[in-house]
Amino acid sequence: MTDATTTPIPALVSGLDRDLDGLGTAARATYDQQYHKSEFAHMGVPVPDLRKLVKDMYKEIGGRRATHDDVTGLAAALWDTDIYERRLAAVFVLAQGVRLLTAADLQDLTLMLRDAPMWSLVDPLSGDVAGKIVLRDREGTSRTLDLWAGDGDFWLRRASLLALIPAIREGKPDLVRFTRYADPMVEEREFFIRKAIGWVLREIAYKDPTWVAAWVTTRLDRLAGVTFREAVRRLPEDASVRLTAEYKAAGGGRSRARVAV
Repeated sequence: MTDATTTPIPALVSGLDRDLDGLGTAARATYDQQYHKSEFAHMGVPVPDLRKLVKDMYKEIGGRRATHDDVTGLAAALWDTDIYERRLAAVFVLAQGVRLLTAADLQDLTLMLRDAPMWSLVDPLSGDVAGKIVLRDREGTSRTLDLWAGDGDFWLRRASLLALIPAIREGKPDLVRFTRYADPMVEEREFFIRKAIGWVLREIAYKDPTWVAAWVTTRLDRLAGVTFREAVRRLPEDASVRLTAEYKAAGGGRSRARVAV
């Protein structure tokens, strides 16, 4: 902790717990837990309120003067719980301090992803945190992303795909890596993998629809419906109409092998 820190981390965590108690409702907690099919305890706090609390906490560890250890220390303390909102707060802290994180931090992110079996934690960890590190250091993060892509845990495989999105949005897509990751996954039955592949294709299509159309064309008989729909969503109308007709003619994905992982 630096001299810029005004409040010790344990006190910040205790303060957050009190705030969560005051902001949450039992009805929302029940709804959130059912919606997320969550194994965690939920306090029923709206996400905008939680973001504001995290913003205030971040100021207490120094704001722009915070160090790497300030950020990771607070995130680790928040994560050490079975309360969903505290874990989400940990993700928001890492996202706010992502400029301080490096490829070495992907080791800890790997553990967090394994311990976060739900999209609302995995997705921001993948895109807002890991993806921003990948954007800055493609070479240094390459091995870890490769390991995620081949992992037996589908949440890590999903993370390997979503972590590519920030670079895509910055006009620096790693199309070779995406194809290398997506091709072995494209026939998986897991919805969250199918959806992630489609999302990445949709993001690429904003700036390179020709590439996406060609990629989809050569895999029409392998793509699940959810993947195909996301992939063509941002294509020019003529390309979307053509591919949709070809997809239906190819069996709409029904003819492809259904591989369980």
